[in-house]
Amino acid sequence: MVHTLASNGANSIWEHSLLDPAQVQSGRRKANPQDKVHPIKSEFIRAKYQMLAFVHKLPCRDDDGVTAKDLSKQLHSSVRTGNLETCLRLLSLGAQANFFHPEKGTTPLHVAAKAGQTLQAELLVVYGADPGSPDVNGRTPIDYARQAGHHELAERLVECQYELTDRLAFYLCGRKPDHKNGHYIIPQMADRSRQKCMSQSLDLSELAKAAKKKLQALSNRLFEELAMDVYDEVDRRENDAVWLATQNHSTLVTERSAVPFLPVNPEYSATRNQGRQKLARFNAREFATLIIDILSEAKRRQQGKSLSSPTDNLELSARNQSDLDDQHDYDSVASDEDTDQEPLPSAGATRNNRARELEDDAIYSVHVPAGLYRIRKGVSASSVTFTPSSPLLSSSQEGSRHASKLSRHGSGAESDYENTQSGEPLLGLEGKRFLELSKEDELHAELESLDGDPDPGLPSTEDVILKTEQVTKNIQELLRAAQEFKHDSFVPCSEKIHLAVTEMASLFPKRPALEPVRSSLRLLNASAYRLQSECRKTVPPEPGAPVDFQLLTQQVIQCAYDIAKAAKQLVTITTREKKQ
Repeated sequence: MVHTLASNGANSIWEHSLLDPAQVQSGRRKANPQDKVHPIKSEFIRAKYQMLAFVHKLPCRDDDGVTAKDLSKQLHSSVRTGNLETCLRLLSLGAQANFFHPEKGTTPLHVAAKAGQTLQAELLVVYGADPGSPDVNGRTPIDYARQAGHHELAERLVECQYELTDRLAFYLCGRKPDHKNGHYIIPQMADRSRQKCMSQSLDLSELAKAAKKKLQALSNRLFEELAMDVYDEVDRRENDAVWLATQNHSTLVTERSAVPFLPVNPEYSATRNQGRQKLARFNAREFATLIIDILSEAKRRQQGKSLSSPTDNLELSARNQSDLDDQHDYDSVASDEDTDQEPLPSAGATRNNRARELEDDAIYSVHVPAGLYRIRKGVSASSVTFTPSSPLLSSSQEGSRHASKLSRHGSGAESDYENTQSGEPLLGLEGKRFLELSKEDELHAELESLDGDPDPGLPSTEDVILKTEQVTKNIQELLRAAQEFKHDSFVPCSEKIHLAVTEMASLFPKRPALEPVRSSLRLLNASAYRLQSECRKTVPPEPGAPVDFQLLTQQVIQCAYDIAKAAKQLVTITTREKKQ
């Protein structure tokens, strides 16, 4: 469709006013190849495609409604032909892709499907046409295509109905369901927790149920908005991952390395734009859990099930065939979180008790009136300049020790996708990777030492800032080594970071009275320990053994980010408490 439009001069539609001699005096011009990307080219692209600043607009008149109706009727007639550019021009002028013809009782998509105009149908879907919209007799465009013998077009329209959910599922597990056979894919991260974590997981399941009820309480409109925002966030994260994987960064921290987020959409409310931007603050595990909840709820609504009905879940096979087969007799989805193995209960639930030993006390809840998952955090992750926001850089290992029981989240349902073989590898954005952390009991004992009688004392803000600067300096040295591919420098850099972290932690009481301080210290110590463990992997256990330095670097950056975040939290908390 895109090639057809481009070859037929469709670009003149997007640049109409630039090509109009009467508009030359306006001062606007098309960007030249020699112009800088920022701000000239970027502003031109945004104006052309997002703001539609150069598209021909009809003059405002009192009968605009009548004009739009006439344009829609023209579109209804034009889609039966192969003239794609004419339909694009009508749509750009204001014709409605979902226009219901009052006399004929059909929409333009019905007409295109009956005529077998695949490109026209695709263009209409891009502009928001609903493949499931019924005609006056209750038949959909899919029915029209099948009746006319256009079976490929009918299957394509079926896929278009599930474009959003399929994209979300593919982001997690790298698979797409066969909808023509009634299949669905709802990835579920399997429980790999130890027996000693069972009680915490059981408590967590109750919180997950409560959070899911809040998600189910959203109206269809709010739920659709949330799903679309998550879809955009998936696109942003994938683009960011490609950028991070392909760029040879010449500087330590560039403007592009700061935490990105979805740009403001002028058509959305301020509340929705804020919620869209806060999606960037979800780490990979939290974001994957949010996607799973949305997929489950979307299927429930699509099938018209009641709230009391169990949600069908699917646990896709992604089994490590080497040293993990003898430890687990069930499968796990091959998602971004295979390195984490710590799925959260629900994007709307509070983080579980075990996870509190390793991360900050951020609370995730569903804000029902706005229809968005809101985050109540004391410190914004966007304040850390080198945070890895993409799934490729959002992997840590603490989950292999403190996994929750998300696999029991709706586990009473049967699978809808039974044709996955037990040992078949499923590759997502990162592929399947299962990692375990050694010396678990040692770290657990170290973290437990923070418990006991509370001590209300706090160090001075100046001392905390001084130690934080030392930690940051060492992290910058590590990141510089990573960018220059000096993997042999990882171990000494991690030792320096661990020493700086130890000195910073020693400023605080062993048993702080404030829970945020305890949580931040746990995250700080655990991340430093994980960083050392990861950096030691640069030296293979056996001479000549292969080392995946790309994956290792991503995990090292994630650990460094967690350390920086914890240090920033401690500075913020100390400053706030001292002012009070």
